[in-house]
Amino acid sequence: MSFLSPSSSSSSRNFVLFLHIRHLCSFPPPSTSISAEKSKLQSEHDPDKALAIYSSLSPRLSSPVSSRYALDLTVRRLAKSRRFSDIASLVEAQKTHPQITQEPFLSSLILAYGRARMPHQAIQTFLDMDRLGTPRSAVSFNALLTACNHSQSFDQVPHLFSQITHDYKIKPNKISYGILIKSLCELGQPESAISILNQMKERRIEITVVTYTTLLDSLYKKGEIEAAQKVWNEMRDNGCSPDVATFNVRIMRAAINEKPDDVLKVFDEMLVLGLKPDVVSYNYLMTCYCKNGRMGDAKRVYEGLKEKGCLPNAATFRTLLHYLCRNGDFDVGLDVFRASAKRGKIPDFGTMKSLVEGLVKSEKLEEAQGLIAEVKKRFPDRSLDAWKKLERKLRLTGT
Repeated sequence: MSFLSPSSSSSSRNFVLFLHIRHLCSFPPPSTSISAEKSKLQSEHDPDKALAIYSSLSPRLSSPVSSRYALDLTVRRLAKSRRFSDIASLVEAQKTHPQITQEPFLSSLILAYGRARMPHQAIQTFLDMDRLGTPRSAVSFNALLTACNHSQSFDQVPHLFSQITHDYKIKPNKISYGILIKSLCELGQPESAISILNQMKERRIEITVVTYTTLLDSLYKKGEIEAAQKVWNEMRDNGCSPDVATFNVRIMRAAINEKPDDVLKVFDEMLVLGLKPDVVSYNYLMTCYCKNGRMGDAKRVYEGLKEKGCLPNAATFRTLLHYLCRNGDFDVGLDVFRASAKRGKIPDFGTMKSLVEGLVKSEKLEEAQGLIAEVKKRFPDRSLDAWKKLERKLRLTGT
C-alpha cells in the first residue's frame, strides 16, 4: 500500500514552529472572543491564516471536543494544500502538551492524522502512548481504526483490529465493531461484514442502526438485494428501529432503478413511522424525476424543500443544474446558480461550464461574464486556469 509522503517548504515549517512557540508561551488579549475566533477559523481557507488563528485559539480551549474541532479544521486546511510536513509539525508539537497523558486528547491527534490521510503517523502516535504515559482503552483504539478509514487505508483496519486487541488486551466495543464493518464494506466485502455481525450477536454486543445502515448500503450497491432484505428484516426483528439515513439507503436503491413511484412508497413507509424525509431523501427523488425526463416534477421537489423543512445542499444544486443544462433550460439554471451562490454551495467547474456555455449560446454574454466573475471572486484559487481558458474559448474576455 502507498501512503501520502510529506512535502512542504522549509519556510512554512518554520512558520508552524514559530506559531507553536508563540501559542505555548503566551496568551492573546482576553478581549478576543473565543466564539468569534472559532467562527473565523471555520470560514478561513488560507492555511497560513488558519494556523495563525489556531495558535491564538488553542491555549484557551478547555473542552476536548472544541480542541479536537479546531485542530481538525486546521489540519484540513493544510491537507488541502498538501502541506504534510507542516501537519506533522503541528500535531507532533501537541505531544508536549500537559494534557497528552489524557487519552481523549491524544486520540484527537490520531484522528487529525487520519483527516490528513497520514495513517503511518496515526499508527505511530498510538504506539507512542507508552512513552507518553497515556493509558489505552477502546477510546484510542477506535480513534486509530477511524483514522485508517478516514485515510482510506481500509485494509489496515481488520489487521489492526486483530493485532491490537491481542497485543494490548483491549476489549472492542460496539463502536469498534462498527468501524471494522465499515472498512470491510468499503473493501467490497459485505459477506465478511455479515460474519462480523454474527460474531457481535454471539457475544451479545449491541448492533447500532449506524452499523446496520452501513451494511445495507454496501449490499444494495453490490446489487445483493435478497441479502439486504434479510439484514433489514433482522434489524427490525432485533428491535433496532431504522432512522432516516437507513431509509435513504432504500430510497437510493429505488432511485438507481429510476422508479419514482418506488421512491414515493419508501417515503410513505417513513411517514407511517413518524420519520420525515430529509434533503438527501428529496435529492434522490429529484434525481429520479430528472432521469425520467420529468423536469417539472423535479423542479417542484426543489421549490418545495423549504416548505418541507429542508435546505438545499451542494448535491441539490449540482444535480438540478446538471439536468437543467442537459435540457437547455439555462434561464432556470441561472436562477439555481444564484440560489447556490447565496448558500455558498456553488457546483463544480464541470457543471458550471455547461451553464456558461449554454448562456453564451443563448447570447446572454453579460450573464455568463457575471457568473464567471462571481465564481472567480469566491474561489480565486480553485479552477482559475480552467476558467481563464474557458473565457478565451468563448471569447468572453474584453467584451
